[in-house]
Amino acid sequence: MTVQQGLAFAILIGTIGLFAWDKLRYDLVAMLSLSAGLISGIVPPDKAFHGFSDPVVVVVAAALVVSAGIERSGIIERLVGPLGRLKSPDALIGTLSALVMVLSAFMKNIGALAIFIPLALRLAKANNIPASQVLMPLSFASLVGGLMTLIGTSPNIIVSRVREDLTGHPYTMFDFTPVGLGICLCAIAFLTFAWRVLPKDRQGAASAEARFRIEDYLAEVRILPQSPLIGATVVDLEQLFSGGALTVVTILRDHGRRYVPGGNWEFSENDILMVEGDPMAIKPLLESAGLAMVEGGHGLVGEDMVIMEAVVMPNSLLVGTTIVQNALRRQYGIAVLAISRGGRHLVDRLRQIEFLAGDVLVVEGVNDTLPKTLSQLGCLPLAQRNIRFTSRSGAILPITIALAAMLLVALGILPVAPAFFLAAVVMIVLRCLPLREAYEAVHWPIIILLGGLIPISDAIKSTGASDLLAGWLAMAASQVPAPVAVGLVLLASMLLAPFLHHAATVLLMGPVAAAMAVKLGLAMDPFLMAVAVGAACDFLTPIGHQCNTLVMGVGGYRFGDYWRLGLPLSLIVVVVGTFLVLTVWPIGL
Repeated sequence: MTVQQGLAFAILIGTIGLFAWDKLRYDLVAMLSLSAGLISGIVPPDKAFHGFSDPVVVVVAAALVVSAGIERSGIIERLVGPLGRLKSPDALIGTLSALVMVLSAFMKNIGALAIFIPLALRLAKANNIPASQVLMPLSFASLVGGLMTLIGTSPNIIVSRVREDLTGHPYTMFDFTPVGLGICLCAIAFLTFAWRVLPKDRQGAASAEARFRIEDYLAEVRILPQSPLIGATVVDLEQLFSGGALTVVTILRDHGRRYVPGGNWEFSENDILMVEGDPMAIKPLLESAGLAMVEGGHGLVGEDMVIMEAVVMPNSLLVGTTIVQNALRRQYGIAVLAISRGGRHLVDRLRQIEFLAGDVLVVEGVNDTLPKTLSQLGCLPLAQRNIRFTSRSGAILPITIALAAMLLVALGILPVAPAFFLAAVVMIVLRCLPLREAYEAVHWPIIILLGGLIPISDAIKSTGASDLLAGWLAMAASQVPAPVAVGLVLLASMLLAPFLHHAATVLLMGPVAAAMAVKLGLAMDPFLMAVAVGAACDFLTPIGHQCNTLVMGVGGYRFGDYWRLGLPLSLIVVVVGTFLVLTVWPIGL
């Protein structure tokens, strides 16, 4: 082993260790890895940033914009209207899973899942099916659905790049379809009946008011004459008078008009306050702060105020911050009333809690603006959304543009990167998607991850470290039949995905698997396909893929719940996937 190879292995092990530690964001880990490559010299300075100009980065970004245009069109909501007629739980869950699966083949899987979550919750409630038995099958369906096309999931896009680097020929749009479709059919057959193994009691009543028992920690109080709070601010009440135990949600003044106050708002005599917190913390304030409970109250929601549930998306602006840091009331005019995380309902010390992806929030705000505000913050409202386009032609246009791009690629007229770049530009020019929303649609942490790790992946190949590792693996694999070796590569990629990002798994495993095939004297395509399938299919944890994280809070799942449905599905994918890969892609040279 040379010094350069040793440094490459050290950076590889360090990168994997930081991903597994899960204390730093994966885009920051990628930047640290690239920095280590530059400092150690295995990444030449003139190639440090060529990852950001790689076509795979353009494909991922453009596909996200095209996906957002389809999502915004509202055509999916129109097409799934008849689902309300389905009464059998098996038929409902099977149909929803199949629709998410098909949609995920042509747009970002988390976007497809986000479209169907509000619909699934509404249909589950109408049919008395617990949300916890519906949402995880949809998440898993979105993951396997992406296996069917080149653009369905980033592992397919990246493994195509690896193949082009090694052979000069990337995979085409539908090279993945035979294997992906077979896996999808088996997954649908399994999910249609296996949802019964999921817990029924992870969520209680469906409505925000019932689920979080808002009346237990919200109270309406009036500021009396001579109260020491007169002239004091909201922050004074929350921090000095109550010691952080209470939050002022709403102020009623000006003949009953409701306001969501900022921290510097001053109280006036006869203001009516809606305060949130421990009921035991309110009682001592009645005398000391000159407050009186309002008889009968004014109710929680006025004519222009509404309570809504929303889930924090993985790319939300809220992730890693608190209510105070975001100044949600002052800047956005919304009040957070409760947080649900992993089935636990948090109502105490909300101001100090850092938001995590998958958290379900109960928020109060103005009816007309709340959905748009939540969207700006990167939160998914758990209610039926209005269809944005009023004309049928306007709704169909984004689908037509996306299909045209896929046709250009399938016919070999344009490579995938230029085709989808043009599709994204056309969508913006034709106003299918505003420019601001197009920028917001791009998941920049993934772009940073790809740009940072592509030079490291190339360095592992150029230093010979991947050949050395492949030689060790080939020596071990030579003791088993070739089909078993392909299955082991698929399984290894599947097990690495929860700890690395699925894109990082392909960047690191792809060259190693290809070199391993060469060492064994076998075709590399089965090994590359096995890496793509394994990296895209994380069914065992809520953290390995954004789709699993998204449904965790909404369904009230715990970490171990994923194994109930995910372990048997993982075994199905390993067995069926290996068989189909070897059938479609012969292993002999």
